[in-house]
Order: sequence, then C-alpha cells, then structure tokens
Amino acid sequence: MKKNIIIGSRGSILALAQTNLVKDNLQINYPNLTFEVKEIVTSGDKDLKSNWENSDVSLKSFFTKEIEQELLDGKIDIAVHSMKDMPAISPKGLICGAIPDREDARDVLVSKNGFLVTLPQGAKIGTSSLRRAMNLKAIRPDFEIKHLRGNIHTRLKKLETEDYDAIVLAAAGLKRTGLADKITEYLSGEAFPPAPAQGVLYIQCRENDEEIKNILKSIHNEDVAKVVEIEREFSKIFDGGCHTPMGCYSQINGDRIKFTAVYSDEGKQIRAIVEDDLAKGKEIAYMAAEEIKNKINKGTIQ
Repeated sequence: MKKNIIIGSRGSILALAQTNLVKDNLQINYPNLTFEVKEIVTSGDKDLKSNWENSDVSLKSFFTKEIEQELLDGKIDIAVHSMKDMPAISPKGLICGAIPDREDARDVLVSKNGFLVTLPQGAKIGTSSLRRAMNLKAIRPDFEIKHLRGNIHTRLKKLETEDYDAIVLAAAGLKRTGLADKITEYLSGEAFPPAPAQGVLYIQCRENDEEIKNILKSIHNEDVAKVVEIEREFSKIFDGGCHTPMGCYSQINGDRIKFTAVYSDEGKQIRAIVEDDLAKGKEIAYMAAEEIKNKINKGTIQ
C-alpha cells in the first residue's frame, strides 16, 4: 500500500477548506498513512474575466478538467470536488469513490439591514444565481437583484463596500471556511430550495485503484448518497445547470423522505412536494418532475 496519498484540490479558500476536512478525516481513519494536499490551477481559476454566468460552455469542465487529468495521469490519488459542480458521469477511468457527510444544504442571508422580511422596500440583494434570484422575487417581488460574482471573501467585502443591502450565499461554504458568524439568517429549505446536492462533496479516484477505493470507504455516507442520487436525478430531468432556475430540498425522517422541488417557468415558480419511502430512490425525482410538468401543462402554476 502507498504510504503517501496525494489529494488534488483547487486553490481557492473554500476548495482547500473542503479538501482539508477530507484529509483530516482520512488521517484519523488511517494514522499510519500520510495525506498531502496538492493545489491545482484550473482553467476557471486562470480566467477571471469571462462572464461565466452567460457562457454556453459548462462551468464544470472549467473547474475540474485539470484536476481530473492529474488523477488520470497518476500525479494525484484522490480529487475533492463540490458535488453540485460535477457532471452526472465521470470521465472514463474515474469514479466517485466516496460521498462524505453533508454540510448544511440551505442558503443563507448575509445582511447589513435586517432579515429577509424586514429588509427595506426595494432592497438591493446580491447574487449571481438565477435560482436564488427567482426564490427572492417569489418571497419579495420588490427586491432589486444585483449581479454579484467572486469567491466568498470577495462577496462579503462587496457587501461592506458596495451598494448592497444583503447577499445570499450557501451555508456550507461559510461554515466550512469558519465564517458562520457572518450569517444573518438561515433561509428555509422548503421556501427557498437550494441547488441540488448543495453542501455535498464528491471524492473522485481512479476506477482501477483498489487501495484508494478501500480507503475512501471509511468516509462514505450511504444515506447521503441515496439523497444525492434523487436530487441529481431531478436536476438531470430539467437539464439542471448554472443557468437553470430550479432547486430542491430533502428532509429525511427514518426511512421516509419529504422532497420539496421548485422550477421556474416564464418567471413563475412551480412547486412539488413528494413524501414517500427513501428506498424508491430516483423515482422520487420523477414523481416531483411529473407533478411540476403537469402544472405547467395545465396552467395551474402556483
């Protein structure tokens, strides 16, 4: 068995925080091995000027392809990605070796001027996500949505120095980077469904690397994997991506799941709630999608 395991990661503060969480958990489980983090610069990291939100090219390849190539070339042994940024299928020769414990899936409000319902009329809210913009408008049509880009620290700085009343971010990113104290309000997952698989990590390895696959089993959470399968299938049904105004929120109670899904069509939100056995897996996603499509066809958008 290899004694030194190299874990590949993007060099952003959030990516490294996520990767170090994985590294620390693996180190606890395998104290006789050494785990080393290697920072890899991706195309997306090099090109800071492109308007990614309006690009027709998938963001996912910009932020993963260099890391995946190093994995295929044997330069690293493991890669850590955000699950919501990963395509449904890995490149040939690579697989998802583990899905660890999930961080808080919800979105949060970071505000200078109060909670979501108490913000002043016409408040300026920063986000680059069409899904978040649609969720905000559904709750407060008076909000002015202002475009906001950059990493977590950049966005927090812009809130302080520019003309924003509040911004919306993922709870997981703030928690993993030690910035949970910045959160003003946790937004209800049912009222404000997050992106599919938000807060979940995707641990990638080579398909033929049996030693690494066995090591990664120690941090795999099968319950999270079952939920993610449903959420990602729902995203796939609606061709989910960075430009798709859709989200979902899973609540687990024993062997049951309450799956809340939302899709925006022509500026209106369509919701579906499915409560059923978790064991039905992807069928849950199709049930929610069918309800949404029926509402669109019948014009019963709520």
